[in-house]
Amino acid sequence: MRPEKESIISELRTKMSDAVFVIIADYQGLSVEKTDQLRQRLLKADAKIQVVKNRVLGHIAESAGLGGMRDKLTGPSAMVYGKGDVSQVAKILKDFIKENEKPVVKVGALEGVVLTAADVEQLASLPSREQLLSMMVGTLAAPMSRLVGVFQQKAASLLYVLQAAADKKGNQ
Repeated sequence: MRPEKESIISELRTKMSDAVFVIIADYQGLSVEKTDQLRQRLLKADAKIQVVKNRVLGHIAESAGLGGMRDKLTGPSAMVYGKGDVSQVAKILKDFIKENEKPVVKVGALEGVVLTAADVEQLASLPSREQLLSMMVGTLAAPMSRLVGVFQQKAASLLYVLQAAADKKGNQ
């Protein structure tokens, strides 16, 4: 293999292994201007897009244990990858596709698991990572706040009893 190809494969392998998620889309018919708009939106979500050859991508995917991706690699492919919130990136792609009818999601991978286009669509419907974390914190905090309320109520009851006893002694 030529040194240039080895360098390209090595660079793509590094990008795929460092990324938390990879989404492969068919970008055919997408103008340069629209591609740049998508690239700018993805950068805000800590994601990037890069056009790749299917043969190279299939080889890298197999070596990474994602052989199930190879079947979907037909036509022109662009790789969306990143370390950020995958649901946010999926939402960006979904909104962009709704506006432009392109690109078409082929397949994806999330932390070593191959995803179908439908799976990527479902990721777009999930709340963001921050929303999920706040929901979890709220769920964890609810029993504690109830417990604090119970303790406050018991302390107030004790205070009322002591106050009543003091008032009774004061009247005698």
